[in-house]
Amino acid sequence: MVASHDEATPASSPFDGWRGWKQHGDGKTIRPGESVLPEERLSWPRTVGIGAQHVVAMFGATFLVPLLTGFPPSTTLFFTAIGTLLFLLITKGMMPSYLGASFGLLAPIGAVTGFSATSGDDLEPHAMALAQGGIISVGVTLALVGIVVHFAGVRWIEVTMPPVVTGAIVALIGLNLAPAAWDWVKEAPLTAVITIVTILVTSVLFRGMLGRLSILIGVLVGYGAAWVQGQIHFTTVGQADWVGLPEFHAPAFDLGYLGLFLPVVFVLIAENIGHVKSVSAMTGRDLDKVTGRTLFADGFSTILAGSGGGSGTTTYAENIGVMAATRIFSTAAYLCAGIIALVLSLLPKFGEIIATIPPGVLGGAATVLYGMIGLLGVRIWVENRVDFSNPINLNTAAVALIVAIANFTWTPGDLQFEGIALGSASAIIIYQVMRAIAKWRGTDPDDPTESGSEGEAQSPAQSPPTST
Repeated sequence: MVASHDEATPASSPFDGWRGWKQHGDGKTIRPGESVLPEERLSWPRTVGIGAQHVVAMFGATFLVPLLTGFPPSTTLFFTAIGTLLFLLITKGMMPSYLGASFGLLAPIGAVTGFSATSGDDLEPHAMALAQGGIISVGVTLALVGIVVHFAGVRWIEVTMPPVVTGAIVALIGLNLAPAAWDWVKEAPLTAVITIVTILVTSVLFRGMLGRLSILIGVLVGYGAAWVQGQIHFTTVGQADWVGLPEFHAPAFDLGYLGLFLPVVFVLIAENIGHVKSVSAMTGRDLDKVTGRTLFADGFSTILAGSGGGSGTTTYAENIGVMAATRIFSTAAYLCAGIIALVLSLLPKFGEIIATIPPGVLGGAATVLYGMIGLLGVRIWVENRVDFSNPINLNTAAVALIVAIANFTWTPGDLQFEGIALGSASAIIIYQVMRAIAKWRGTDPDDPTESGSEGEAQSPAQSPPTST
């Protein structure tokens, strides 16, 4: 049943009273300059088509996560589908998003399991269970942050994690993973190079959706190259059922691994807030009031995924790209995407086909994706005009990145903290301590109230422009 929402309340939820979505115009066309808002939809056949587009957009990156960690692909897809449906419910249908598998968890999962896609060995069950416990700890923490943000607002996060800190944490995760990409590339260099070249060329050769699906197209072309070279084996595909539930695995917990996983919370916070800001900018709406719900929903989804054997989840930039290209922000399309993904996850043979992707293809795709994660941090710096002539910003990023890239390790007692945890902690502590000292001494160039304490103050007209 189509709802008749009052036009004066465009931010109303499509789930209010479970009345459905208001049809946009005739349901067939979008006039120039118009957008399909979250509480609207096109005709259902067109909405289903847009939902399928969102599934394709998230598909390449989401399936790489379980392949790189040894987790069951169908299980991960199942929990991304369930997580997306719950996300729509918790955010009251006001925030369009698909919750795909998070790359932020790759490093801590790998540190716990020691899994290598090139070894030929299956993932050790107890190690996987311990990694699931770590994923759950991330989800619980993120959900708690969401509750606090919902009632207290986002200002305290902005103070604790300004752009220089957020950018450093996001960047160091991608750079910390670089050695893993090289290990896969060494297994099949030609296949890896074909995959990389295809991704790069596709991203500039095509416009619109094809250009945005460069990772997926690169994986498909690399897969074909690997097949021609005899690098793919289909034994498990033939043995798999056509229809069935994914594999579910129970978690286990070890407090000693918390230091590996909890820094990822900062990344998920940054990704979720970035998603809210992006949708706000594209729709022209102030959606800050939904931020707490967004964080809680992602945290709850991650808890469920960790509890059953799936990778943690996060909002996906790939799907933001689809919305930017189509100007369709309807959460009805994401409802369709979640249902389509859920159906695919119940096809074991489909999951086994995905699991046959060989190391060379994984290495090629990972080379690009890990680099993209690193540069997402740089993008945060650029978009927020972080001034690296300020020694506080410069040293915060410099130390944090080297700690992560070199994978510094600290083992106090039974606990172990590695590059991502130590790098994240370094970014937060160095920034806050240096900022406090600079404010005390009046040496912070970004604080006009503190400058010129010894007669060096300049009037606004004499101040030099800030370097960006």
